[in-house]
Amino acid sequence: MNASTTFNRKAIVGILLAASFVSILNQTLLIIAIPPIMADFQIDANQAQWLTTGFMLTNGILIPITAFLMDKFSSKNLLMAALLFFSAGTFLGAIAPTFSVLLIGRIVQAAGAGIMMPLMQTILMSLYPPEKRGAAMGMAGLVTGFAPAIGPTLSGWIIGQFSWRYLFYIILPIALVILVLSFFIMKNVTEQKEAKIDITSIILSSFGWGGLLYGFSMAGSYGWMNSVVIGSIIVGGVSLYLFIKRQLSLEIPILEFRVFQSKIFVITTILSTLVFAIMVGVQTLLPLYVQNVKGASPLDSGLILLPGALLMGLMSPVTGKFFDKFGGRMLAITGYGLILLSMILFTLLQMDSPLLLLSLFFVIMMLGISMIMMPMTTAGINSLHPRLIGHGTAMNNTIRMVGGSIGTALLISVMSTVSTNVSSGSSSEAMLIGIKVAFAAAAVMALIGFILSFNLKDKNVNGSTGQGSSSVV
Repeated sequence: MNASTTFNRKAIVGILLAASFVSILNQTLLIIAIPPIMADFQIDANQAQWLTTGFMLTNGILIPITAFLMDKFSSKNLLMAALLFFSAGTFLGAIAPTFSVLLIGRIVQAAGAGIMMPLMQTILMSLYPPEKRGAAMGMAGLVTGFAPAIGPTLSGWIIGQFSWRYLFYIILPIALVILVLSFFIMKNVTEQKEAKIDITSIILSSFGWGGLLYGFSMAGSYGWMNSVVIGSIIVGGVSLYLFIKRQLSLEIPILEFRVFQSKIFVITTILSTLVFAIMVGVQTLLPLYVQNVKGASPLDSGLILLPGALLMGLMSPVTGKFFDKFGGRMLAITGYGLILLSMILFTLLQMDSPLLLLSLFFVIMMLGISMIMMPMTTAGINSLHPRLIGHGTAMNNTIRMVGGSIGTALLISVMSTVSTNVSSGSSSEAMLIGIKVAFAAAAVMALIGFILSFNLKDKNVNGSTGQGSSSVV
């Protein structure tokens, strides 16, 4: 499309990146705030975890529907609606007199946040031609990569100085400013198409993706044989099967599963899902090692993760330009090679391992992830017909979220099972053994990704990626 000559592309991209940044920052800020929230509202951990689980479930339900929403509504109105929901939820969270109100605020926040990331990716793909999308997505990775980098550390400092409510007070004015700017700057970039609301599809999608996300998330805490976990996964699986079957029969589906007719989209989605699962799983395991095995503080956990997360953000534009020039094959092979190396190094951790060494291993992992996350998403979208871009980004984000949930549940389950059954002198030593075995499981996941990466193609000398940039294979 000729959006680049019709619109102020830099201004539109700036608004989208700012909205995505504040959304991702909000998610990472609250992780450290769970203990003081539990103390203020006198609730237990099972209740408090709904602040993250509820947010994730709402995201999981809304993201698959964003493809339909982008067909139905203009990009400007959709972005403003997302920011309005996000701001309203943030305000509710800041003033919440009870835990129930706080949870409602988080769910309303998630309703806006669930739309922002797929919308940003779809508009970026629409604004840039295939040969420049790697650099564009790399810039997105730079901005959005800084949010999870500074989130835990910033949250630890704010909670140490003020109340946890200031986490919402800080986000709210930023979100409102972006909302006002989007009214004046944002333009309608995507094209509207005929779209009808199919209530049955929305219900099946909600129970399908929501059931799977909830089941796998709870498996890490309650075990795979828990009746709620099994029931949720069964309900999710059956609902998702019926949802897919219905989408394939509809003339205008809410989510187009024919994107999987592209072999490259399938491969890149698996690669990006695997790497996201590893990243989320490791970021869950490392604080357990730092705080429960080493006895360090939550702030120390955030500081250890900071260099690696910053490096990932800084490397995203570099890897994006490399992708545009050479394609994704070497990036994926090298990236998964580095991730595999870091997982092997993590399995060597001991009770007295220096925290600086832990941070170094994490840096190696995040360097590898920076070569895969955005480039593989871009490669997959480039393999689709332009009319399927919105459905491709929604599908990629949904599958990646479910994969991250499954990966975290799997690694935590491995750690818990080993820690419980191992004969060791102390609980810290037992947990260390469990964590090391979980890292070994993550290494197997990295090895699968490494082998699968060889199925990608290098960029051809004529400028194409060999990935069918404008057709469905």
